[in-house]
Amino acid sequence: MTSLAHETIHATAHEHPADVPLAIHDLTVAYQRKPVLWDIDLNIPEGKLVALVGPNGAGKSTLLKACLGLIPLTSGKVLFYGQPLRKQRRQVAYVPQRESVDWDFPISALDVVTMGTYSQIGWLRPVRTKHRELARQALEQVGIADLAERQISQLSGGQQQRVFLARALVQEARFYLMDEPFAAVDAATEVAIVSLLKTLQTNGKTALVVHHDLATVTQYFDWVILLNSRIVASGPTQTVFTADNLRKTYGGNLSLLAEAGHALSQLGRPLS
Repeated sequence: MTSLAHETIHATAHEHPADVPLAIHDLTVAYQRKPVLWDIDLNIPEGKLVALVGPNGAGKSTLLKACLGLIPLTSGKVLFYGQPLRKQRRQVAYVPQRESVDWDFPISALDVVTMGTYSQIGWLRPVRTKHRELARQALEQVGIADLAERQISQLSGGQQQRVFLARALVQEARFYLMDEPFAAVDAATEVAIVSLLKTLQTNGKTALVVHHDLATVTQYFDWVILLNSRIVASGPTQTVFTADNLRKTYGGNLSLLAEAGHALSQLGRPLS
């Protein structure tokens, strides 16, 4: 990548302050020797709502999983607040894609959320009333406290997504990684997720969110990463979410560029 924008934004890419929530250095991930992510070097600043944006197959979910140690790295290093994940696990919460979960497992919404307290409880120790109460409060925070005893298989897609968000909330982490939390949810759930993100930010938390709706990037996020196997650009949304960077990220995908054009028009910046 030799563009001036990329060089400018990443002029200090190899500087990784110890206090940033997430620092990625020279990360490469390959499947059967074919790179999926290449030479990723990135700092996620504290207290930001960060959108991770790019076309299908760009490696967005792979990047989150690589950071969390769910898939092996070909090369590189990932640090959370200056340390490996194993030393900061309680500071990091993960909301996976809803489609990746077996929702037929016979368990209630409250039980799923209570799992988020296990790091506080410790292995093989009983779940106490106070932990279940924390789980109930988290369900209330995402607007489904009345569904606490409902089996997760009986919930709608939006309700299931809220359960996962509540499970992340109850961990009381500092940094949240969310893989497409807005995908295929109803309007009420989308509003609830946005409200939750804003609350997290108000409380000094940081969130990295895989996001697919270009039209809402400027409304929901104050920092954006444009990814297509490599980092195209990263930085404040007002600076990075530009027509030129979007073209470099999406190429000739006209429908997605139309979405981008709508989003940019709201900022008073034409796509052409």
